Parts: sequence; structure tokens; C-alpha cells
Amino acid sequence: MADRKKDVRLAPYTTLRLGGPARAFAEAESAEALVRMIASADAIGEPVLVLGGGSNLVVADDGFDGLVVRVASRGVAVDEAGDMVLVTVEAGEDWDELVERAVREGWSGIECLSGIPGLVGSTPIQNVGAYGQDVSQTIARVRVFDREKAELIDLDAEECGFSYRFSAFKAAPERHVVVSVTYALERSHLSGPIAYKELALMLGVELGDRVPLAAARKAVLALRRSKGMVLDARDPDTVSAGSFFTNPVLTEDQAMELEERAPGHPRWDMSDGTVKVPAAWLIERAGFPKGYSRGAVRISTKHTLALTNPGLSASARELLDLAREVRDGVHVKFGVTLVNEPVMVGLTL
Repeated sequence: MADRKKDVRLAPYTTLRLGGPARAFAEAESAEALVRMIASADAIGEPVLVLGGGSNLVVADDGFDGLVVRVASRGVAVDEAGDMVLVTVEAGEDWDELVERAVREGWSGIECLSGIPGLVGSTPIQNVGAYGQDVSQTIARVRVFDREKAELIDLDAEECGFSYRFSAFKAAPERHVVVSVTYALERSHLSGPIAYKELALMLGVELGDRVPLAAARKAVLALRRSKGMVLDARDPDTVSAGSFFTNPVLTEDQAMELEERAPGHPRWDMSDGTVKVPAAWLIERAGFPKGYSRGAVRISTKHTLALTNPGLSASARELLDLAREVRDGVHVKFGVTLVNEPVMVGLTL
């Protein structure tokens, strides 16, 4: 393949600035090129890693022994649908640029997802969410390349199997490659109902109130910056993959055990009877405060959930050592096992 490069270091393509070389590397500047590259590699049994913005990725120091395809397809198509607007976005579009445009155009439904780094194609995989919104609330369909069938198919929201930070794409990561995503957004200059207490307090409104889109975006960006969660070359705390651990969702029995160990701990009772617990609270109470370091890596000084590579000198192995120390410490203290949020390439926690 003429557009391939050899032994390309992957660290510069990730927000953690970690990862060894790819044996082969190519950029797909269109949906057609993306499908062609992956189908060709699949036909000869070559391993493939699809790379988006690298903001939710931890790559091993040994790199990837196969073809890395970096998604660079661009394009946004808008269709009117009464009070709604259907926005179909190519996988290589920058996510926050889309959110910024939605706020500017008066498309409501993704404004609280401002400032999240990465590309559009990654959003359904992780069911990206923050501050009371997640993309499953607005995704109408996802166009994917089904590598098993070697064909393009459209999946509606139900077929995507969305749940908390999870989807059918994450359950079977080798099968589908996201080509484009269609979002159904409300035509309104008001946000969706504010559903996150911290955001409501910053905005000075009650939960359930709606505010101007621009006000919601401004407040979310301010909150994210205060936690080192908006990429900034001047801020070493942003050299991370965002939240490294998901908030644990406990069964009734697990929640009772945690209550015995930590009476009165913060919790969110879910509609299905499970209990969600803030991972940041567990981590801090297990003895890992903001700024806790191990060699060249540390917990962010602004946000307990982020593990950072502040000096750009760490290895992926060092990062995983810190992650395991935190995970094991929380388990010993509280009996809860934290699960990583970023995708691991060549590594396991």
C-alpha cells in the first residue's frame, strides 16, 4: 500500500504521549479509504488498530505489530426534521468542534459534552458522557464497516447496545469500525434539562432547568479546565487520557458491603436497583490524593481520576504500575474493583 509508513511512533498521536511504534501506519482521509484499508488488511490477516484522537487510549511501549489506520475523514451533513435536526458527521471530525458548531447553530442536546477531546467516531464506542449528558441520548444511527460481513451497515440506537460508558462496539471491539454518526438534535437555543448538580450550582439554576446553550458550554468548559480536562499544552495535568477509571456500578449486595465499610459514602441510586459510586471518592479515601506520584507518572493535581505523564518522560509500564497500585488499594480498603476507562493496546490492567 503506497500510502503506508513504517515504524511510526504512536506516542505523539495520543494525549498521554505514550506508546511505541506501529509496524505500519496510514491515514484514511475519507470513509472509502478507511473501509478499503481495513478490508485489505483483513483479507491478508493483518492486525489493525483504528486510531482516532488518541484521547482514550493507552498504547504499550512495544507499540503495535500491525497496521495503524488513523481516521482523518471529514464532513458534516445537516437534514431538517421538523423541530429536530439530523446531523451526520464523518468519523474523523473533531468532537468539540462539532459541539461548538451545535451551540452556535442552535442545536440542543450535546452542549454539556463540551471540551471532551477526540474524534466523532469514538463517541458511540465509549458512549461518551459528562455533566448529565451522554451521546446515547442523541445518536439516531451509526454507520459502521462490519468486518465479519465485510460490508457497510447502519445500526440504530437500540442496536448499538448503549449503557454507562459502554456499547456493543466496546463489547466486540474487533468487529465494527465507525464510519459516521448521525445525531438527532433539538432545534433550540436552550440546553437540555440540566441534570448534574455541580453544573447546576455553577449556573445558579435548579436541576431540570434549561439555560442558553452558550451558557451551558461556557460553564462546562470552566469546570473541565478547573479539573485539567481540557487539553492545554501549558498544563501538564492535561497530559492524560481523561478519567482513567469509571465510576463503579454496584449490585445491591455489593452496595451493602460498601456501606458497612464506609457508612454514609456518596452514592447515586439507579433506576434498575444498582448503585453508582464516585471512583474519585474511593481513590482519595484509599490513600491516593491529588498529585500522588510514582516515578514519572502521577495522579493529576486537579482531578483524582486522571493519571498523567506530566514530564512527557514516562513509560506505559510506569502508568500501568500506578493504575494497578490505585486499583488494588481501593479493593483492599473498600472491596470494590475499579475498571479502566481508556482502551488498552498491548496492555491489560
